[in-house]
Amino acid sequence: MASHSSGRNGRRSRGGSRRRGGGGDYRPRSNQGGPAKAPGKQSFWQKLAGFFTGNGAPSAPARAHQPARNGAQPREQREAQPRQSRKPEQVEVTSPRLYVGNLSFDATESDLFELFNGVGNVQNAEVVTYKHNQRSKGFAFVQMQTVEEAQRAVTELHDKEFLGRKLVVSGAKSSEHHATS
Repeated sequence: MASHSSGRNGRRSRGGSRRRGGGGDYRPRSNQGGPAKAPGKQSFWQKLAGFFTGNGAPSAPARAHQPARNGAQPREQREAQPRQSRKPEQVEVTSPRLYVGNLSFDATESDLFELFNGVGNVQNAEVVTYKHNQRSKGFAFVQMQTVEEAQRAVTELHDKEFLGRKLVVSGAKSSEHHATS
């Protein structure tokens, strides 16, 4: 009759951790408590870590001195430079469809409808939103009745303050213009 002392059958599990060395007292290995190494001599793990951090072998250049790949700048340099504002592209008004940029995130289609109705007849106003949460992307398209009304809307409403932001109003790019650029 076989007796089981601890409920185990003597086999170790495949994914279980094993401690090496005898005794029950576990101490993490460190250079201070281990055997003394010759100065300048590194362990395998120190060499490996040094290889990836750039602090290891003297022949390996430090990572901070390497040029950035793909023209990207290191974060420190990017944060030190002030962000340059980009001038919005002025598209000539050749259709009654208008682009409205720098729009407040609180602006609704009815707000735009009322604003542009003061200039001419509005056929449609559409605020562009994210699909997953329906939050505004900060721009919209407004369809006026005629091209002349659209041109008047651009002259009157471009750079006008609306809900705390200066609007950017210009002609909307047509689908042919999108395909070429």
